This record gives sequence, structure tokens and C-alpha cells, in this order.
Amino acid sequence: MTKGLFRRHLLAAGLAMPLWPLQAGAQAPAEAPTLPRRVLQFPRDLGSHPNFRTEWWYITGHLRSGEREFGFQLTFFRSRVAATQGMTSAFAARQLVFAHAAVTDVAGKKLWHDQRIAREGFGVAQASEKDTTITLRDWSLERNATQYKAIAAGSGFGFQLALRETQPLLLQGDRGLSRKGPQETQASYYYSLPQLQATGTLALDGRPMPVQGTAWLDHEWSQALLHPMAVGWDWIGMNLLDGSALTAFRLRDQAGQALWDGGSFRHPSMGGTPHVFSHGEVLFKPVRHWTSPLTRARYPVEWIVRTPADFYTVKAVIDNQELDSRASTGAVYWEGLSELFDSNGKLVGRGYLEMTGYSSPLQL
Repeated sequence: MTKGLFRRHLLAAGLAMPLWPLQAGAQAPAEAPTLPRRVLQFPRDLGSHPNFRTEWWYITGHLRSGEREFGFQLTFFRSRVAATQGMTSAFAARQLVFAHAAVTDVAGKKLWHDQRIAREGFGVAQASEKDTTITLRDWSLERNATQYKAIAAGSGFGFQLALRETQPLLLQGDRGLSRKGPQETQASYYYSLPQLQATGTLALDGRPMPVQGTAWLDHEWSQALLHPMAVGWDWIGMNLLDGSALTAFRLRDQAGQALWDGGSFRHPSMGGTPHVFSHGEVLFKPVRHWTSPLTRARYPVEWIVRTPADFYTVKAVIDNQELDSRASTGAVYWEGLSELFDSNGKLVGRGYLEMTGYSSPLQL
């Protein structure tokens, strides 16, 4: 991202790869090493991994205040700048920290969003290696025992939320090693915390209101780049009403075909162990599109998503949830609150849908 690093992805389900478009005259990054399979160690691996190329912590959720409904998103990205690692100056930008925050007002049909960027250090931006503690000016995400605290305030909106764990960590992929492409180097370390119980305060136009709801946290770190033919990805992270957690994603080529796919499903009866989807088991089929009046990008805002768990329909709660992050990560993408319906048409969950590479292909 100053590229385009963003998310969460790669997300998706872990899609943790940096999206930095190359500038004129810049050299392409060296080929990433294959990540070894390892046992993730907690709380250490809840913290930052500064020797890795890119990393992010990503929280999304659905909130209520009386009859009003909202979505929220707060993402912190850390990017290691290889060219500055040998510099001795305290001002060298060895690590860059980015952050995005957004609120979806369902009844008002409006998306509020803002962004931050700074080099790590000097009390401005910090990511602890011991546990989840990330700050970027007045925005922060901090863990204390089994509870997180998320704070962000942007143009016209702000929130302060307590997020309490109700389920064990969910290790994505092969016990936390999540493949993002056909090559073994295309992978990330990735875990999720679904079904977080959220309480706190949300403010719009300076008017605070108490809120409560359910949230989802992803944390990924990687050395890898996207597959060279990938132009973007589609991803969902859904908290189901019965306590289950669903992740599904695909990476797309220029023709819109899947280069890779994956995800997981965990029912409360499964304890901490999810059913991990194999390559080829997830299919995204667009049903309805929306065209952004700002960028003219055409996004699928309703999908049929086939997984081993069920055939689901994913519907955006409002169409315009496009985020323009060109002032920080250099990307335009769609990310917003959506509803999940099962194969019988019954509402079974809510969560976030993310789509990248529709405004323009990701440049790596």
C-alpha cells in the first residue's frame, strides 16, 4: 500500500500480502521465502512481527443502538521497508504504519471513513512485539487478557469499543499457515477471533450513542506477494447467528476467474478446530452489481458463495461502501457490512465482504 498494502487483507481469509505498486525506476522485490510450518505461540504471536514484510490487524463488526444498525471497521497495517533497514538514522522509516477506519450507517445509507499513515517511532506510531498493542496517533487497538479495546475518530465519526473474546482462537489454513496461491511461497500466518462481544460508544456528527453487537478480528503476517496474474480478491468473514464462523475467499485474474480459493467453517460444537476448505471447494458467483459514481468501478454487491458448509447468498446492506485510501495505502476498494443467507433464503449471519482490484488491477 503506499502502496497498496491493504488487507487485511490479502486476505482473506487471510490474504496477507502487501500491495505496493512499484514506482518508476524501482526494482521488483526479491522472491519471498517459503514460510515454514510452525506452532504459533500466544500471546507472542498476537503482537507485531517486524522482520516480516507486511502485517495487519483487522476488526469488523455489526452494532446496534436501539433500532439503528451500523457496521464498523478498524484496520492497522505494518509494512517493513527493506531499503531502509541498514540506515542508522533515527528518522529512517524502517517500519510504516497505516490505518483505516469506517462506519456504515444502515438507515442513513452512508459510509463514513478516514485513514492514517506514519513511520513507526517518536511516540506517533507503535506496534508491540509482545502482545496486541498498536497505536497510530489517536487511534489504537490494545488487548488486555481476553478483551480488546478499539479507538478511532475520523471526519464526522468516532468509536470506542470493548471487544470481549467468547470463543477460542481460530487458526486458519494448516494450523495457522494459510496458502494464498498455487506456489508455497504465497502464504501467510493467519488466525481469527470470531464472535467477539462488542460494547461501547459510537458517535456520528458529534452525537454519541451506546452500541452493542458482534465483531471479528483477523491478524496476518507474511513475506509474500500475490500471484503475478492476480488483479484482486473477494473475501467474506461472517459471524453466524448460531455462533458459527465462516471465512471464504478467492483471488481473481484479469478475466475474473479464480486463481486460488479457500476458507474455513467452525461450528461451536467443533471446539477450537475449524473445517478448512481445500482449493477448489469455494466458488464465488456474482448476482447483482453496483457502479461507483466516484470511480466508475463496478462491484458485485450480491453473491452466491458455494462452500462445503452450504450455498450462501451474501448481500451488502448498502451498495456504496467503497473506500478511497489513495492518501495512505494507495488503493481503492470495497469493504462493508453484509448479510448472510443460507440455501433456504434464511438470514443466518452478518459480517464483512471485501473486494479489491475492481477500480484498477493491483500493481505489485
